[in-house]
This record gives sequence, structure tokens and C-alpha cells, in this order.
Amino acid sequence: QVQLVESGGGLVQPGGSLRLSCADSTFASDAYGIAWFRQAPAQGREGVSFVSKSAGRTYYADSVEGRFTIARDIPKSTVYLQMNNLQPEDTAPYYCAARSSLADRSTWRDEASYENWGLGTQVNVSS
Repeated sequence: QVQLVESGGGLVQPGGSLRLSCADSTFASDAYGIAWFRQAPAQGREGVSFVSKSAGRTYYADSVEGRFTIARDIPKSTVYLQMNNLQPEDTAPYYCAARSSLADRSTWRDEASYENWGLGTQVNVSS
């Protein structure tokens, strides 16, 4: 069973930065990739970014492209989400999730394809 634990959330002013971490206790498992999702109040869950474990292929939501960067550290069994120029609309709990199936640009956002989820870390952007 993959165990995912998020950390790094907090309160930041607009224009600030945070780095989220997703520790995967079984990084060497058969999980194909890791994604970050978020769910703002009164909104559905949104796919933020994805990275494949082996090739390091990455995808981003249009809303964060150019501001967020996802990266994996295989020796540390961790996936990071560097978030720069944060805005109030980025406020949400952020969840990392792992999937064993292949993903591409059109399928990485499919929540149902992710078998394992962390409990989330809260990001608040406010002045």
C-alpha cells in the first residue's frame, strides 16, 4: 500500500512562494506517477500538476503554468511542488495522489485513475 504524506502548506502573502512535499513511502513501487490536486471552497477538485516517476514527464494546469514547478527526488522518495507568485485564488487544500496506470496530457487529470491519496496540506494566500 502506497503511503503518501503531504507537507509544506501554510499562509503566504500574494506574490509569495511555498514548496509542497509529497513523501511516498513506497517510491520504488509500481506507481507510474504522482499528481497534485487542489479543491477550492465550493469548487470541484482540480488537477494542478503531474510527474511520471521514471521519465520525469510533467504536465500542468493552465492556471499554474509558468508559476508552479513539479519535480521528483527519487533517492528521497519525494515529489515537490514549488509554487511561486501565489495568488488568493490558489488558496485550497492540496493533495498528492499516485497512480499505477499510464497518463498523458489528456488523462492525467482523471481523479478516478489515482489509487492512493494523501490527507492534504492547506495553502492560504492572503494579505
